[in-house]
Amino acid sequence: MPSAIKAHIALFLVALIYGANYSIAKIVLDDEYIQPIGFVLMRVLSGVILFWFFHLLFVREKVERKDFLQLFLCGIFGVAINQMFFFTGLKYTTPINASLIMTTTPILVLLISSFIIKEKITSQKMIGIALGAFGAIMLIAHGKELSFQQDQLFGDLMIFINATSYGIYLVYVKKLMMKYHPITVVKWVFTFGIIFVFPFGIGELLEVQWSSFTTGVWWAVIYVLVAVTFLTYWLNGFALKIVNPSIVSIYIYLQPLLATSIALMMMKDELTLVKIVAGIFIFLGVYLVSRPSISKK
Repeated sequence: MPSAIKAHIALFLVALIYGANYSIAKIVLDDEYIQPIGFVLMRVLSGVILFWFFHLLFVREKVERKDFLQLFLCGIFGVAINQMFFFTGLKYTTPINASLIMTTTPILVLLISSFIIKEKITSQKMIGIALGAFGAIMLIAHGKELSFQQDQLFGDLMIFINATSYGIYLVYVKKLMMKYHPITVVKWVFTFGIIFVFPFGIGELLEVQWSSFTTGVWWAVIYVLVAVTFLTYWLNGFALKIVNPSIVSIYIYLQPLLATSIALMMMKDELTLVKIVAGIFIFLGVYLVSRPSISKK
């Protein structure tokens, strides 16, 4: 199987995992089983353990000393700021606000890529991003209302900072992924990230009443720790070895579409013309951004 196809399969799986994350993470946060930063510390700690374990077992690759500064920055943007601001924002805002704000990520990634790694901003990519964003916004916002209460505006700001930070991370980590195994890179990213998360999250983590957890809450926690943390970072890293950051980011538009598809299969939602049209726009946008440009051909 060609490596490009493997990369797109990996990105599709990431979108599928994240598509369910908004609702699953809210199970834990809404009833305050774990406070946001304490939950982030759990994620980062599990990531450190899992990536170190798999690195020692399968990879055992060493990193050159000159690359540790870049890994350090990736730990700040890709783990510390990204995760702490996302979970804090999700606690104060609504899933629809968070989903809509996250549609800015591909645009931010393309702009950052053009400055840092000189990725060319082609008209094809801009049209693809616009179509994907239009479809995602149509799907997310249909029949719902945005909320602009004061506390939710604070949450919206946190989500936007998270989107910007994640965009910076995708661009900075690209060169490292080209040089090292994805597990090697992400192992160090989480290791540096936990340095910043630990002081903010340890107090909240120590306050957790583990005995109050229901079976559903435990499954939600496991899903976030293993799937949303370990698998997504690994799969994104694998994809970044093959494709540009802008292609990785465009798959965020599939998240609401996949979340809707899951709801339809579970008969918790209804198929409408708006959802069909939105899906067409999203797939067309992903296709245009991910295919080689005509000029490159």
